[in-house]
Amino acid sequence: MRSARNLWLSLAVAAACLTFDEGAFAQGELVIADGMKVSLEYTLTLPDKSVADSNVGQEPITFVQGAHEIVPGLEKALDGMKAGQKRRIDVAAQDAYGPYNNKLRQSIDKDKLPKDVKVGDILQASDNRLVKVLEVNEKKVLIDLNHPLAGKMLTFDVNILKVEKGDATDAPEKKTP
Repeated sequence: MRSARNLWLSLAVAAACLTFDEGAFAQGELVIADGMKVSLEYTLTLPDKSVADSNVGQEPITFVQGAHEIVPGLEKALDGMKAGQKRRIDVAAQDAYGPYNNKLRQSIDKDKLPKDVKVGDILQASDNRLVKVLEVNEKKVLIDLNHPLAGKMLTFDVNILKVEKGDATDAPEKKTP
């Protein structure tokens, strides 16, 4: 009787360990796909080799793959990667913030902006877009409504920290044709 109990106890412990190991193995094998929650660190470099942004050593960025929360070219390139993988990803302008559009350069009355506005200032428009001041004269100010990275090839050095299943609310919406 005692040996039967020990056998059952041993089997229960072995099953628990096996279940734990399978869970850990499965977690490590998850790949980035639509609906997965991804945490990563990155460094964004511009064509002139200057670093435009980085979160290395800081809080990782977390997003849901397929929910269009990051630039499309980067999102597409991350598909199939796993936690622990690192990769350098070049993203063309059209797959990032789009081509530079000269029509988004506009002249506005200087009195509609802060009095101390000067060339190079970055202002926030009423729709929350960032606007760069290109020229200032006595009556007019030339502003650029393009995203600051529009028209630029972007290079991302990424380190995938975590890939996990997202909840049902995280899944990207499927569009019907």
